[in-house]
Amino acid sequence: MAVMKMKDSNKHIMDAGKYIRYTPEQVEALERVYNECPKPSSIRRQQLLREYPVLANIEPRQIKVWFQNRRCREKQRKETSRLQSVNASLTAMNKIIMEENERLTKHSSQLALENQYLRQQLQQQGGSERDLKLSRRYANDAQAALAADRSPDSEVTGGMPQQLVAASTTTTTTAPQIARDSSPAGLLAIAEETLTEFLAKARGTAVDWIQLPGMKPGPDSAGTAAISHGSTGVAARAWGLVGLEPDKVAEILKDRSSWLRDCRRLEVLRAFPTPNGGTVELVYTQMYAPTTLAAARDFWTLRYTTFLDEGDLVVCEKSLSGVHGLPAAKAGNDFVRAEMLASGFLIRPFEGNVCSIYIVDHMDLESWKVHEVLRPLYESSSVLAQRMTLGALRFLRRLIYESPLNENAPRGAQQSAAWRGVSRRIARGFNEAVNSFADDGWMITDAIDGDVTVAINVAPNASSIGGQVMPPDRLYAVGGGVLCAKASMLLQNVPPATLIRFLREHRSEWADCNVVLDTASMRASACGFSRGNVIGQCPVPLVQSAEEEEFLEVVKLEGHASGQNGVVIPRETVLLQLCSGHDDNATGVCAQLVFAPVDAAVSEDVPLLPSGFRVIPLDSGVDSSGLSRTLDLASSLEGGADIGKFPDESGCHLRSVLTLAFQFLFEAHNRDEVATSARQYVRHVMASVQSIAMALASFRLGPRVGPRNVEALLLAHQILRSYRANFASDLTESDPGSTDAFWHHKDAILCCTWKAMIPEFVFANRAGLEMLETTWSELHGIPWDKTLDDNARKASAAEFSQIIQQGYACLPPGIKLSSKGRPAAYDRAVAWKVVDEEDNAQCVAYMFINWSFLG
Repeated sequence: MAVMKMKDSNKHIMDAGKYIRYTPEQVEALERVYNECPKPSSIRRQQLLREYPVLANIEPRQIKVWFQNRRCREKQRKETSRLQSVNASLTAMNKIIMEENERLTKHSSQLALENQYLRQQLQQQGGSERDLKLSRRYANDAQAALAADRSPDSEVTGGMPQQLVAASTTTTTTAPQIARDSSPAGLLAIAEETLTEFLAKARGTAVDWIQLPGMKPGPDSAGTAAISHGSTGVAARAWGLVGLEPDKVAEILKDRSSWLRDCRRLEVLRAFPTPNGGTVELVYTQMYAPTTLAAARDFWTLRYTTFLDEGDLVVCEKSLSGVHGLPAAKAGNDFVRAEMLASGFLIRPFEGNVCSIYIVDHMDLESWKVHEVLRPLYESSSVLAQRMTLGALRFLRRLIYESPLNENAPRGAQQSAAWRGVSRRIARGFNEAVNSFADDGWMITDAIDGDVTVAINVAPNASSIGGQVMPPDRLYAVGGGVLCAKASMLLQNVPPATLIRFLREHRSEWADCNVVLDTASMRASACGFSRGNVIGQCPVPLVQSAEEEEFLEVVKLEGHASGQNGVVIPRETVLLQLCSGHDDNATGVCAQLVFAPVDAAVSEDVPLLPSGFRVIPLDSGVDSSGLSRTLDLASSLEGGADIGKFPDESGCHLRSVLTLAFQFLFEAHNRDEVATSARQYVRHVMASVQSIAMALASFRLGPRVGPRNVEALLLAHQILRSYRANFASDLTESDPGSTDAFWHHKDAILCCTWKAMIPEFVFANRAGLEMLETTWSELHGIPWDKTLDDNARKASAAEFSQIIQQGYACLPPGIKLSSKGRPAAYDRAVAWKVVDEEDNAQCVAYMFINWSFLG
């Protein structure tokens, strides 16, 4: 009976525990622990009972259940918040689409009416004056109806061309002339004119827009974009939804230098309010040049901020020219004055803290002032869309994603936002090195040597060292400074992303290990001047998205430095490396690899001297060449417009401009030495990149049976290098080091690895594939032993051991079987061990000389 009572008592306690009510003190204690650790271990839960006396009467099991329920509630709350945000976005999109449908219905009715009267006019031979006036009246009515429509044009349709209406409208009325003077009334008149022009572009009625492929509207999309067709200059328009207040969006986008890395400086020189509550500003803007072969651009514009009657917020901007009494901002010696046609952004608020934004960028970048080969950079609306218009939408979405108020952001998003500030400094420092502006203290040396330009800066300011203010002694001693060696060249048939990915993954292929500078006299190491290998790449947690492929990582280089009395001192260099565009082959997207040496402990005040590469794609027109080579543009600019053009050959689809810039420190006593070494180093890098580009191009344009990836290209380089090391001669004597000649070598070359004592084919040149009667895609599936006769099968293990121990072997004549069992005889064969740059064995290569099929 006593046992039964105890069981009933325990059962009562457990039942009561299922419905336990926590006191406010207990909830506060549990919430405090939850904020520190949402999922405590069993040991930690036991500690809670001792640390918090208010929890003493709660069983550990109940504490576990409380944390489970708390995590579930948190998950449900976040999901509810996410669904509410998506619902608000979908509601806004639905309203926009309904308005667009109504506008298109009116548009269709007006066009049908106009078409009807035009048909009547065409049916009448000669036409009467009465019918002509009637036709004009209906055409004018259609034009007025379209102008009165104020709903934004949908990016799904991409805008309706107005050529038909414009062609049929022959009114003789002239637009009223506005006063172009520097008075507030005159500037306000120019602002209203700019507003009218901008709204016509934003709503799709003034420009024939063509939507960029692959971009669809949606609550989780970055937005849609369109580019102009047949308009003056280059123009791009983008649309998207953002979860910010309109005033906040306007504040962010007006500060162009904070989100556009191509913007060097933006200064408001004058501002005054307008009677309707708006603001007129006079703005001077400077933009970086993307390459060393063209001058930077600047703009002198009027910016108008106002609210429309329906509550939409508009910020529009246009270049000022011909304004009486208003002195234009003087362009610097390093800049070319460009023209900004009516541009800006239209923000429409919706319920749920969501607003839609239309961004229009329309510019005339004075492309006729650059070399003909580079003009596609300044005449491509796709480049403008990717770098500026869509860049604004991506920045807004990333800002919302990394905001502390975003409950759905993953852990570490705020830390990633801080690292983006570092990446921005690296990108800005590289832009400053490429442009080397005189107002930052840069001076071009007298000894300009053809392909490489050397600039020095004896008093670098915050801009020239990545935007960080610091005392000079953090960088160099008195009398020293910063030196930049830079160059540009044209690449053929090499995708920018592929080249940058190769340069990042195989630093030893382009970094010169033989150029060693005495680093004892410098406070920081110059990039690439120390002999070393990559010993580690540690990605820094930057937020990545499908819209922007960019990451920041830490690279450690193990090298050697020269100490006193010629003693070699082991040394480790740490680089902060920024890589962007490595997985993005969209039109107009550039790829770059920029790195800066830092101390092992990265701090906010660390000086940054970025160096690296930038590859910008050009157009792919019929004037491109099929030549698998690179050209030095710097030396060809003096030859006139015809230099840099290429013959029209088939097979070429890619052209791009590669710009590289490397920065070094110098002191007063070694300035000339550093300049000479820097020029030599950059030339070495250019030659290495040129060889890599030619190899990538030859593989890309090679036969379809051949390899098409970077790994195969790297293995081909290793095969050639290992052959030269073992036999003291080049495998491709006619063209040493050429992977193209290696691919077309007359003798069959086969490579295999031994995994668990089972040989496996990994590579073959064209002759090797012909000997095995197979293709590149089917090579890996062919068993090694099926290609050997009985004698070769018995001797293969001994031959492999000899190759591994000795490094190479000369083999007697024999028979090789194809995948179809067809015998092929060869006079002799040689085999050698293939190693990488660190002497690690990769595979064994066999070359069968003078082979032919039997029978």
